[in-house]
Order: sequence, then structure tokens, then C-alpha cells
Amino acid sequence: MSSTTTASAVTVTEPGDRSVLQVREQPVAPPGSGEVQVEVAAAGVNFIDVYKRQGVYPVQTPFVLGEEGAGTVTAVGDGVDGLAVGDRVAWCMAGGSMATVVNQPASALVPVPDGIGLELAAAAMLQGLTAHYLVTSTHEVKAGETALVHAAAGGVGQLLVQMVTARGATVVATAGTDEKLEIARRLGAQHLVNYSETDDLAAAVRQVAPDGVDVVYDGVGRSTFDASLASLRPRGLMVLFGGASGQVPPFDLQRLNGAGSLFVTRPTLAHYIADRAEYEWRAREVLGALADGSLTLEVGGRYPLDRAADAYAALEGRESTGKLVLVPGA
Repeated sequence: MSSTTTASAVTVTEPGDRSVLQVREQPVAPPGSGEVQVEVAAAGVNFIDVYKRQGVYPVQTPFVLGEEGAGTVTAVGDGVDGLAVGDRVAWCMAGGSMATVVNQPASALVPVPDGIGLELAAAAMLQGLTAHYLVTSTHEVKAGETALVHAAAGGVGQLLVQMVTARGATVVATAGTDEKLEIARRLGAQHLVNYSETDDLAAAVRQVAPDGVDVVYDGVGRSTFDASLASLRPRGLMVLFGGASGQVPPFDLQRLNGAGSLFVTRPTLAHYIADRAEYEWRAREVLGALADGSLTLEVGGRYPLDRAADAYAALEGRESTGKLVLVPGA
């Protein structure tokens, strides 16, 4: 069993803006029962981190940021089977990931297959499994359907475009620049809408989908929510899975009736990987598809721990394409 070691970690000192982020040194004890110690190769940068930092999702401070990562096992605690020192592993929805060394529950870890690097595995876990549950479970996308994907050049957006088109459905992709829309087009989106060039986003969507879309995947939130509802066909489904532009305020449910008996859901990944077998299935499909090349994921930026604030500035400002990662060794 290893002795106590020291790790550098991106720490939220109090709820607030990016200025509350500090890199601190902290002791890391040997892994306890059911835990595994991992040398972190990369940790993903996600909006859930922003919500926790801001206090939208309350967490007692100080705490170490980061919900996903990948690395190499360096020590194994008591009661852990199937994992050994040297194994390559990845995880999501497990806090404290933005550090050089972490202890994580063995139940949170999945194997990283050959053919995929640890940085890409870290980049894929939270957003990849999110895209997977959105197209397989929240709404099982079928051939012939039409899906509206907002922020289609972002981390989840790029994966959604690929997964939706792979299932034989049509994608209407939105983004704020033509350059970002070109990324979505290359990934398979058939229709493109630049929302910075229209005053009526729903009308622009209906120009290419006159009857409305079957499902909207909206991780943007406040600024797109009304247009998302107005883009749906009768009995269509609005999937609000994030709030990059801010949280959606309360609204009158009667609007759903008048707009065509619409459905709205606000899912979160935790409820789609709570079962270990389901978690392994989603991770195996996503990481396996990346390994065999049938799915691609762009890592849009690599930042050392002491530049975490810069990474979140790019994320929150919607200046990035693909997925951003923190690389402790960078």
C-alpha cells in the first residue's frame, strides 16, 4: 500500500466567478476500502463545474473541481477486485478530478480500451455518455426523424450530431459562427442555422423543417429555450440538458398544451449511469467507438492546472470548439 502523497489540485475557495479558482497542494492518503488511487493524465472541463463553482449546485467549500478524468492506477485499496496497478481507467460524475493524484471509488472507474489515449478518454466520458443517453434513452432516435442540436460544434454537440446521423435521422445544427457550423456539417449535419444572423431562430429552423422537429437537444438554456419549444412538431420532445447561457426561468406549463401537447424533460447523466451495468454499457460503446474510429471527438484545448480559469473563460464565453481538458503534466 502506498504512503500519503501530495497532489496539486484546482480548488474552489468559495462560490463565485473564475477568480475563486486556486491551485493548492494537498495530501492524498492511501486509497481506502473500495477505492483506487490514480495518477491523473487529464481531466475534462464541463459546465457542471461552472454550476458548482457558482453555487447553482451547492457544494461545501473549499472543494476540488472536476467531474471526469482518466489516468493510470497507482494503488488499490482493500476490497477492490478487477483493478491493478498500471491499469488505464476513466471516470465521470466523480468529484475532485482536477488534481495530479486522486482517490476514486472503484465503482466509478471503467477500463480504457487499447487504441484510445488517456486524454481523449478523459474528454469523452461526461459528454460522450451524456450524448449516448440522450439519443438512446431520453429519446431513442429513430431513422427518419429530425433532431435540432444547439451548439452543435461544442463537445456534446459534435457527439450528438454524429450519434443522431448514425441512427439514420436528420440533424438541424445551430451555432454562432459559420466556422462552427462547418464543423457540424463535416460531422454529418444536413441543415445549418447561424443563430447570430437571425432574429427568429424558430422561424429559421422551420425554413428547413416546416413541420417542426421531433426532438430538440438544448444545452444552451435561457437564450434558446423559447425558440426550441417553437421549433417542435406537435407532441415533440424538448430535452433541456444544460444551461450554458443561464438557467431557464419558471414558465407556465399551459404553454405546452397550446404549442401542440409538447413534452419537456430536464435530464442529468447521474440518473442514466446509476446502475453499474448501464454505466459500463455506455462507456464501452462510447470509448469503443472512439477507439475504432466510428466516432470522433475533437480536443479543442489543453491547459495546465494553473490555467484552469482560462479554460473556463473559453468554455463560458462559448469561444471553444470540441472538448477542453486540463492536463496536470502540461
